[in-house]
Amino acid sequence: MRQSKIIKREWYVVDATDKVLGRLSSKVAMYLIGKHKIEYAPYFDVGDYIIIINSKKIYVSGRKYENKIYYRHTGYVGGIKSLKFKELISINSNKVIENSVKGMLPKNKLGRVMFRRLKVYTSTVHNHEAQSPKFLQIS
Repeated sequence: MRQSKIIKREWYVVDATDKVLGRLSSKVAMYLIGKHKIEYAPYFDVGDYIIIINSKKIYVSGRKYENKIYYRHTGYVGGIKSLKFKELISINSNKVIENSVKGMLPKNKLGRVMFRRLKVYTSTVHNHEAQSPKFLQIS
């Protein structure tokens, strides 16, 4: 039997307003992986869909707002680029949450499939009302 006929995937909405970035990301990664379900197995994809709204209102503790640096490499010699957290959150606040959650998922084909089920939006408006998502309270 095909995997999609066995697994019942739920849709959840998470409000990121005033939530700490790392704590929110770890809970979201747990739901994407499917560790909250009875059917969980590390080699089997049983995770749910997660919609994160208000990504611009995420909170980071300490001095991370000014000092946290995101690095990327262009692939060319000497091509390392860096952006501070406050610059990245003003340019693309969705990328901050996506980077954090992606780092907590498995680094293989299964993790890439799980990551595709994460939807991040800057405001409260999203286009997944037809899936009738449930509100997930993350403290």
